[in-house]
Amino acid sequence: MPLVGLGLWKIPTDITAQVVYDAIKIGYRLFDGATEYGNEKQVGQGVKKAIADGLVKREELTIVSKLWNNFHHPDNVKKAFARSLSDLDLEYIDIYYIHFPIAFKFVPFEERYPTGLYCGDGDNFHYEDVPIIETWRALEKIADEGKIKTLGISNFTGSLIQDLLRGARIKPSLLQIEHHAYLQQPRLIEYVQSAGINVVAYSTFGPASFIELNHPKVKEVGALFENATVVEVAKKHNVTPAQVLLRWTTQRGIAVIPKSSKPERLETNLKHEHFDLSEEELKQIAALDISYRFNDPWNWDKIPTFV
Repeated sequence: MPLVGLGLWKIPTDITAQVVYDAIKIGYRLFDGATEYGNEKQVGQGVKKAIADGLVKREELTIVSKLWNNFHHPDNVKKAFARSLSDLDLEYIDIYYIHFPIAFKFVPFEERYPTGLYCGDGDNFHYEDVPIIETWRALEKIADEGKIKTLGISNFTGSLIQDLLRGARIKPSLLQIEHHAYLQQPRLIEYVQSAGINVVAYSTFGPASFIELNHPKVKEVGALFENATVVEVAKKHNVTPAQVLLRWTTQRGIAVIPKSSKPERLETNLKHEHFDLSEEELKQIAALDISYRFNDPWNWDKIPTFV
């Protein structure tokens, strides 16, 4: 799996296909999407055009999708997967995650598709009593059919991962988590890496991912791009603060999926591994940790535009 991919969250549908096409042209080979992002049809269009134009072969790409919360019941897992496979217009999906370890009440696609936290009752959340292992076993069956190449989990805690590992026939290969200088989760990362699970970081730029969502804590914690430590390190290496934050992550063996729709940023994000941070610089950035989570399901009802 490539260490750097393109995150597709919040990319508008009217430009998604072109962004994906341009990214493939620049050199991206991993595209991190989800049913909940509402742009999988356009992702598929961009991929199809790039393949038709000879930019890339299908087997050279890693296409990612995720199972949303309303579809955790084993009866509904395959419905959600089939929708993503159809929207992407692919024969298989390379990586398929459980998006959150949260089982919402099932709501049919025609009532909620493509996005939203809707659980059948306005802004109120309703849940289903579905153990994670039951959802996982339904995914294992799809993987047995060859339609999922790699299974992963997203936003899981250590105890949930440990419980899943005890019952899983196919072990999760990847854990995707919110990970940035303000939320580093070192013990979780150490545990899952020791268990042979690779870590993928999202929201590597911290608050920058949540500005347009009017997240209340963005102004309070301050922009990582403007943090004095990050800026100083960037100047020393003659790179951008964004490249410092990405390299701080990938240098420690953690994959990243930064989002951008601008060609120049797509390129600088992808090509950020031409320098290494010193041990002292790694420690200086590690010292910025305040254990602040922006993507907190506990607060979803307070930030209705979040997902």
